Amino acid sequence: MSGSRAGSEEKVGSRQRLQMKVNEYKENQNITCVSLRPVQTTVLGKTPKVYLVPFSLSNYKPDQIKHSKSLLDKNSNNEVACKKCKKTEIRKTCRRILTPRMEGTSSKAESTLQKSSLDVYTESNKRQHKSTSDSDTVILSVDMESSQDLDSDEDNTPGLDEFSGLSSYERKRLKNISENANFFASLQLSESAARFREMIKKRQPPESKRKKPKKRENGTGCRRSMRLLKVDPSGVSLPATPTQPTLIADENPLLPPGPLEMTPENRDDDSELFKRVLQTWANVSKTSSKNTEKELANIKSYKANLSGMVINEDTVHKVTKGAVFSVALHPSEIRTLVAAGAKSGQVGLWDLTHQSKEDGVYVFQPHSQPVSCLYFSPANPAHILSLSYDGTLRCGDFSRAIFEEVYRDERSSFSSFDFLGEDASTLIVGHWNGTISLVDRRTPGTSYEKLINSSLSKIRTVHVHPVHRQYFITAGLRDIHIYDTRHLNPRRSQPLISLTEHTKSIASAYFSPLTGNRVVTTCADCKLRIFDSSCISSEIPLLTTIRHNTITGRWLTRFQAVWDPKQEDCVIVGSMAHPRRVEIFHETGKQVHSFFGGECLVSVCSINTMHPTRYILAGGNSSGKIHVFMN
Repeated sequence: MSGSRAGSEEKVGSRQRLQMKVNEYKENQNITCVSLRPVQTTVLGKTPKVYLVPFSLSNYKPDQIKHSKSLLDKNSNNEVACKKCKKTEIRKTCRRILTPRMEGTSSKAESTLQKSSLDVYTESNKRQHKSTSDSDTVILSVDMESSQDLDSDEDNTPGLDEFSGLSSYERKRLKNISENANFFASLQLSESAARFREMIKKRQPPESKRKKPKKRENGTGCRRSMRLLKVDPSGVSLPATPTQPTLIADENPLLPPGPLEMTPENRDDDSELFKRVLQTWANVSKTSSKNTEKELANIKSYKANLSGMVINEDTVHKVTKGAVFSVALHPSEIRTLVAAGAKSGQVGLWDLTHQSKEDGVYVFQPHSQPVSCLYFSPANPAHILSLSYDGTLRCGDFSRAIFEEVYRDERSSFSSFDFLGEDASTLIVGHWNGTISLVDRRTPGTSYEKLINSSLSKIRTVHVHPVHRQYFITAGLRDIHIYDTRHLNPRRSQPLISLTEHTKSIASAYFSPLTGNRVVTTCADCKLRIFDSSCISSEIPLLTTIRHNTITGRWLTRFQAVWDPKQEDCVIVGSMAHPRRVEIFHETGKQVHSFFGGECLVSVCSINTMHPTRYILAGGNSSGKIHVFMN
């Protein structure tokens, strides 16, 4: 009795366990979404592996569902033997489960993969909690990576000691249920993966491909100029014009050699009037030739005389076209005649003794390039000598009304000149390439007497000592050299003295006009330097350095500080300060006087000169205007 009763209780317990497993399987069928992480399901102590099988709901047909080959190949030997028996039953179950599920999954397709994974994880935890009450129920494991049975060969069926109470029919039924659960789990995983791929594709922006414009075969093209197409308005093509080579004219062609007539460019008529003016200039008496015998004026009286010099509208006029590069004052005591050399190669003469300033201006064109140096002859004030960059040195003779050619060298460019003799018969000419020419006006021809290569690469100014005329000073790029004409070597001459205190480009260097005991230099380092040249030996000491703005820029003529012929201890220089002015400094560095012009002086006078005996100052700016301060 006890044995039969125990057998009946065991049968009842097995049936209850089977019912719990079937109910659990039905609960698993209600899961709509699964995680991409595979789920291990242990049935009867066996751990089957889950395989992802691609599945598309759009092209779904119940008859087309097939097992993955890899899934069937990796099952146990018992599963392979029962494959044919299970196939029909699996298909029926798929039709029963997937057909209603497909109708409802379209509305749930927007659910994210993260939520699905969380739901499956929660359900699996619930099932695992339920299975702990009964040791014979199905044990689910969520994390496949944490299970250690992957490293061992436990794919085979373990011992059936704990399932010894089940009949063979129940065992087969449980095996079919576990296989169906694994298969549907793989289907749900493949379905979720397909949804995830579709979501990624939807989020990716479409590739923007620029559509190529269609070519118009018969369409009208762009409008074109018939003149550029060389077509007549009627449609007939014009005959081709022969192309001729264009000749580029030289902007500054050299003037022909030989004397040039002194014909003013700003006067078309009244030739008789101009001849009378020339005769007047030729008969002008020159000043006393012995300025060195005069004593220097007291600095107080000199300042008083400078204070009496004024400027007005009648003493400001445009004389030349272009910037003024040089200015000279006629040494006459009775007439005020100002000469200006321009960048354009013009030489302008302005006689301020006329009532109308327009009537007293005469402009000539003796050169084709800038006139950098201009002097009235110390021996004959009726002669005005001009030197230009074009390689010519001419002498304007008022008595003959011509510009005579004194020296010409088309292969070189001249920078400055000075008179070696008091009679103005011999000249010394500086070249931009560093050579020096000695010219004698008494010899026929327009060539030099001697050509000397100096130790400088460039020469800007040349000036002769007023007392010891065998010495002359040259201003180079950075150095000041003093030479002796008695010891010049045509190949290469070495200077007697070199002044190397300058740190930037030098603009000019001049001896003092009466005794030559001082030298003033203008440098681009904003300094005026005064040297003691009373004793020309191996060295010349530096006396004074005057701070002065000498940066004129590109469009203004560079400053050149010059001595006052009447007061050789004072220098005259232009200024960049506002209001515009012309300044005079003493050799000690103190400022003596500043010439202000108000509305009459609104520009920078870069080039200035003083009358040798009278208190008259003439300055030229970069537009061709001449400003005259006088008593």
